Order: sequence, then C-alpha cells, then structure tokens
Amino acid sequence: MSNNRRHLANAVRALSMDAVQKANSGHPGAPMGMADIAEVLWNDYMKHNPANTKWADRDRFILSNGHGSMLIYSLLHLTGYDLPMDEIKQFRQLHSRTPGHPEYGYAPGVETTTGPLGQGITNGVGMAIAEAMLAGQFNRPGHTIVDHNTYVFLGDGCMMEGISHEACSLAGTLGLGKLIAFYDDNGISIDGHVEGWFTDDTPARFEAYGWQVIRNVNGHDADEIKAAIETARANSDQPTMICCKTIIGFGSPNMAGSHDCHGAALGHEEIALVRKELGWEYEPFVIPEDVYAGWDAKAKGAAAESDWNARFEAYRAEHPELAAEFERRQAAELPANWAEGAKAWIDKLRADKPGWATRVASGKTIGAFAALLPELVGGSADLAPSNNTKWPEAVAFSKENPSGNYMHYGVREFGMSHAMNGMVLHGGVIPFGGTFLMFSEYARNALRMSALMKIGTIFVYTHDSIGLGEDGPTHQPVEQIATLRMIPRMNTWRPCDAVESAVAWKVAIERRDSPSTLIFTRQGLPCNDYTDSQIADIERGGYVLSDCAGTPDVIIIATGSEVQLALAAQKALAGQKNVRVVSMPCTERFDAQDAAYKEAVLPSSVTARVAVEAGVTGFWAKYVGLNGKVIGIDTFGESAPADQLFKLFGITTEAVVAAVNEVA
Repeated sequence: MSNNRRHLANAVRALSMDAVQKANSGHPGAPMGMADIAEVLWNDYMKHNPANTKWADRDRFILSNGHGSMLIYSLLHLTGYDLPMDEIKQFRQLHSRTPGHPEYGYAPGVETTTGPLGQGITNGVGMAIAEAMLAGQFNRPGHTIVDHNTYVFLGDGCMMEGISHEACSLAGTLGLGKLIAFYDDNGISIDGHVEGWFTDDTPARFEAYGWQVIRNVNGHDADEIKAAIETARANSDQPTMICCKTIIGFGSPNMAGSHDCHGAALGHEEIALVRKELGWEYEPFVIPEDVYAGWDAKAKGAAAESDWNARFEAYRAEHPELAAEFERRQAAELPANWAEGAKAWIDKLRADKPGWATRVASGKTIGAFAALLPELVGGSADLAPSNNTKWPEAVAFSKENPSGNYMHYGVREFGMSHAMNGMVLHGGVIPFGGTFLMFSEYARNALRMSALMKIGTIFVYTHDSIGLGEDGPTHQPVEQIATLRMIPRMNTWRPCDAVESAVAWKVAIERRDSPSTLIFTRQGLPCNDYTDSQIADIERGGYVLSDCAGTPDVIIIATGSEVQLALAAQKALAGQKNVRVVSMPCTERFDAQDAAYKEAVLPSSVTARVAVEAGVTGFWAKYVGLNGKVIGIDTFGESAPADQLFKLFGITTEAVVAAVNEVA
C-alpha cells in the first residue's frame, strides 16, 4: 500500500483511537482494521456530495458492524461533511452527533441506525431493492437517472446473526448487482478468537445464495482492494461479497489481532506506541492539511451532483411527467389527488357498509390506495393470500422485472421488516409488508429500530387474536398488541370494521415520521354507521362511537372485533344504564390529543369504566382506573373454532354486561 494511502488511512486510525480514549469507551479495533478498505472505497469509488446528504443518486454507505462507529464518523469528518472536530471529541457524550453507535438523524451522512448486528446489511438489501425498483420504473433509453451502489461493511457478528441469512439469501435470488458488501474477516469477536463458535465456510455460503464472492482479499493492500471493487462493480447480475482478511487494531504493537482492542480504549501508553508504529507524529485530534486535502470530497461531490443535475434536466426535457413524478416521490410528497381519492374510498365504504373481516377491508383499501400511489410497494412473508397484501394490479418485483411493486419476501419476517426500513430510508417508495400478528415476534427489533429512527414503515399484521381459531395457541397472539403499544412512537392500529381500517391506512400513509402497525381480524365484522365528525375523530385514535342520552353512567372502551361486544352490551343495558361506547383503534394517537379532547371522550367524572379486548388485560388499567374492569385473556389460547374460544375465555356480550353491572 502506498505511503500516501496508508497515511490517509492512518488518520482514521488516529481519530478512532483518540476519540475512544477520550471517551474511555468504545470500539477502536474495527475502525483501525478496516481503515485501509475505507480509504480506497471512499476516495476512489464513493459517489456522494458532503454538501447535500439528500442527493437522490448518491451511493449509500452502511456500517453494519456499528460498534465501530468511529470509522464512519472519521470518514464523514475527513471528507467534508458538517461534522466538526468538536463533535469527534464529544464521541459518546450526551447530545453529541457522534453517539456510541451510528444513529440516523444525528450525524449528516449516516444513512441508518446500526449496532444490533446483521441489521445494517439487511437495511442495505432494502436500499438496493429500492434502487433497482426506481431504476426499473424511471430509467429510459439514453437517460439513466437512478444508478448508484449500496456499500456495506460488516463483521463476523453480522454473519452469525440469523437476520443476515434471511436478507442475503433474498438478495442473491433478486440479483441485486448494485449491492457490494465488505466482510471484515479478522477472526475476532468480543469473546476472543471466533473459531471456537464460528467455523462456517462463509464464502461458500454466499456463493450458495447466488452472490459473487471474492475471497482472500488482503484488507491492508490497496491494489487488492481496488481490484476486488472493480470486479464487484462490473457484475450487474449478482450482489458481491468481498472477503477481506484484516488485522483488528492494525498498528497497535501489543493489541493488534487480539480481542483486547475490540471493545475498550487502548490506553495512553499503547496509543503512544501506535503513533510511533504508524509514523503518525501529530497530537490527538490534529489532522494536517495535506491529509485533509487528500480526503476532501466536497469539490468532487459537487461536480458529480452537478453532472447528474444536467443529465436530469435532459431527462426532464424528454420525459417531463416522469421527471415530475420522480421529484415528487423523492420529496416524499403525496400526489395532488391523494386526499380526494382517499376520502372517496372511505365514503364508499361508509355507504356500502361491507361486513368484511378487517384483513379483507385492508386488502381492498390497499388496492384502492395503490391506484393513487405509484410509490406504494407491497409484500408479505409468504402469507399474501392470508394477509390480503397483494392487490390484483400488483406486479412482482424480480431480477427479470425490477419495475414491479410487490415483494415476495419468503418466510423471512425479520429480514422483510428491516429490508422495508432500508427501503424507507432510501426514499422514493412507501413499503408495507404483512405476516400474522403472532410472527411480529420474529421481527420485533426491526419494529423498534423503525420507531427509533422515526421513519414511516408500515407493518401489516393479520389474524389478530384467538379469533383465528383452529390454528391454536402457537398462532394466537395474546400479549403482542400490548407490547407493540409499548414501543415509543409506534402507532398501533386495531380497527373495528372496514371504515376504521381504511382510515388507519390513510393515517399510516400520511404519517411519515413514525412507523405504524396495522392489526386486522380473520373473522368478518359488521360495519358501523359514521357521521362526518366521527370519521375525522377516528384519526385521533379514540372517539365516541355510540353515545347515550344524558351523562354516561359507564363507559365501555373497546378495539377491533370486541367493539361489537361493547355495542351489543350497550343495547342490552338500554333503559337500565346510560352507556357510552368508545372505540379506540389507536391508543398512541389518542394519548397524543389535547387534554380537552381526551376529557370530552373519557370524562374524568365517569369513573365506572370497562375495557374489552381479546388480549392481555394489564395494558388497559391506565384507562379504566382502580374502579374499572377489563375483559380480556391472560392465558394462552386453544385450538377450536373462534366462537367456541370467545365463550371459553369469557369474551362475550354477557361478560361485558356483567362487568358493567359490577362497576356501575
């Protein structure tokens, strides 16, 4: 490796070890080991503009082994992003833009939150899908406006995690040729040398997935790294895994190649030895001007974006409608006819009052909204006929047809969910994906990450309770809805009929700063009558569905299929008690309303309250209080027809009536 290249790479090593030492916390080993690979990639191949982190055709870079976060912070600082040295010095400190793991929305240029291993490469698969999809939909002969790569760094831990198997298997099948991954094969994890617990033939595994695999690249030799990247970029039919042999903590005389430098500061004495070993003669956090000049990507990035802008204007001249549509989608703006079209569909459901299962209502709504939203991308984890996620006009995305708008993810719930997060982060598409509610458990960390990043991924979950019946307790969710509601910023919807289902979809599509889980029934449900004001109030998450004359004696709060039990109980108690029925399809939305609205729906003077939902009961205590009752299920289900199960577990109209009589 040339002295100048090594000198530039050593700047990454120095910043990484100095920042970790100052924080007395962090992971210096991976950045020091991967610095040479990063130098070649970022200086010779990365297409990006530090002055515009939202340029649509930039390459995406993901550090899947996010514990090595000082690698990406060093790269962003050195190449000219708005990440000054003061932020590098505040690594891992409160309110800095350089937290312990890369966090989306903190440092400019960080494309996704990483840290939980295997999830970054899965985001990368999603980004590569979005790139291929947009290229298929917008590129035209003589006009290539979508043409960028997704580069991912990942380590042994990412390879061990099951989600990487799910995502990388799918990527090979889809032939995502713009996805290039660099495997940091240093043989070390926190516990030590990995041969005691990780002896996979990783290159063979990826070849079996259908990837192009470049084996045994010296991760400290620029010529070998360049040759591998050239080979990867030349293959448009397969994703590429570049297997880089590296030394963790490269440059550390006493710790290189050892787990001792994986997750702890090197110490002042060792850092002094590293400086001597590398010939780095500068004080901590000092970067000489020639090194800054060697890394600076501002002029090159501005020129690349300017060239793309000129090509886009030529594209606009020949394809003005496509250009306008591309710009709208990149700006995450909904079509001009969206509001009118969504209202027309909801009004149709109000008039027709179909008695569909809400999963059927969801499927019909997807079809209606997809006609308005060309950016809508559907999918399912091998349950499309059950989830009703595939509408008649949907076209499957594939290697042969990248312009498709429907993803067959296979039985890969976790991989599907994090790939969708990657698609959202890429931009230009609105993805949703479905499975049974019970299998949200497989995908839980992807849901949490979407909420953490404040992105609008839409998760569709059907078969929402013991109402799915004969499949039995392994498939009957009990605690899942309550735990989804516990995720901060997650909007969890459980609509009671076709109208509420359509409104839930409308809000999920419009709400791009937080994710949504849409939860639907297997069994059919009657459709209620609605006033215009009630339609508006559904969007607020909770509202008075059916009121009584005068002040309520008791309030029944319900969601989903159990709303019908509440209405039946109200009817049974007519003339005996003044009963108000509140439908609360989204508790998070309701909780976010102003105090006056919440008081109007649930007046504090009415302490006699009953909640009914076919799930665990503890969640509802905050709404019913000490004097209230909750009808639900705090055990696992059984295999039997749904009507028998509701009777067995006491989730019936009679039980609701008895509870009302007990509290009021």
